[in-house]
Amino acid sequence: MKKRVVITGLGCVTPIGNNKEDFWKNIKAGVCGIDTVTRFDASTFQTQIAGEVKDFNPEEYINKKEIKRLDKFTQYAIAASKMAVEDAKLNLDSINKDRMGVIIGTGIGGVETIEQQHKTLLEKGNKRVSPFLVPMMIGNMASGQVSIFLGAKGPNTNVCTACASGTHSIGDAFKIVQRGDADIMVAGGSEAPITPLAFAGFCNMKAMSTRNDDPKAASRPFDKDRDGFIMGEGSGVLILEELEHALKRNANIYAEIVGYGLTADAYHMTTPAENGEGAARSMEMALKDGDVPIEEVDYINAHGTSTYYNDKLETQAIKTVFRENAYDLCVSSTKSMTGHLLGAAGGIEAIVCAMSIKDNFIPPTVNVQNVDEELDLDYVLDKGRNKEVRYALSNSLGFGGHNASIVLKKY
Repeated sequence: MKKRVVITGLGCVTPIGNNKEDFWKNIKAGVCGIDTVTRFDASTFQTQIAGEVKDFNPEEYINKKEIKRLDKFTQYAIAASKMAVEDAKLNLDSINKDRMGVIIGTGIGGVETIEQQHKTLLEKGNKRVSPFLVPMMIGNMASGQVSIFLGAKGPNTNVCTACASGTHSIGDAFKIVQRGDADIMVAGGSEAPITPLAFAGFCNMKAMSTRNDDPKAASRPFDKDRDGFIMGEGSGVLILEELEHALKRNANIYAEIVGYGLTADAYHMTTPAENGEGAARSMEMALKDGDVPIEEVDYINAHGTSTYYNDKLETQAIKTVFRENAYDLCVSSTKSMTGHLLGAAGGIEAIVCAMSIKDNFIPPTVNVQNVDEELDLDYVLDKGRNKEVRYALSNSLGFGGHNASIVLKKY
């Protein structure tokens, strides 16, 4: 018998707020966190704007000595996880930690550490490379360190599926609890990719917007004049809990997770499959998994990257799955406000879906001035909407043809 799985805690570090309350308040208000890059001198790069995390102080969550041994993506994950545990009012001294696990996904992992230490190698020689290089850079270290910080001894793994990593992590964690292998899973994504090397790579493949003179309006999913995504950074982490376990301790429940879909395009390294057929199969799988009536889905948090192919093909995929019902549901891209957090995107967007259900509010897609003629769904332009949300679906699509979808339900 499948166990029911609910969301009882939320924690995040984002370009528009370093806790759930500030993040959600700014999402509702349509605040954009994209601005000129301050991390490094980006003046020679085609793209000079990003969604940077602001005013983050790791010392609030990690002691000073440890901070030096943790890449920024791991610092963000620890902070978001600790916030999620606190939000869930989990007493770590009284729960069975053998039944508490962690899955934090990342697309790139410790790229800042790799870059800095490679520079040290070239300039100062091999003996000056940090002995912490490997345990700082490897992608599983967010999951590993979060388990150490929380004492979580249950299932622990890491997902690296590019921009689908966060959603795959939450989906995999959902299945672990559903089949009874853990009572609690700490799940989400984390990413800190705003470095010269990562930026240069994305710039040179012409994937990012070059609207440098107007950063606040540069991320414009579904707009006719969209010209690429904007890189963001941060972490989004959720506490997934077996329903009876949550009820026993009288936990606050944001929503229930009921469905998970994951597919491959098997088509192209970076471009989605024709007509978005891989994304469509992922959504269908998630809906079937949760036995969800398509007419009761009120909101889709789209992958919505503000790139030509993603927005077009994801729209086609939604129409394939929902048929005439596609025109009755609301679709928005919160990347218009946060930028694209790559492997962490699914984490913060699952938080958006949980809060949408809890708050009966559908967030907007901002910055859209002229909707592309090919795109004809309700993209909730400019202002969010007060509306009951029975089911919310979140999509994440990653390079390599990875597709992931999760469905949340009002509890």
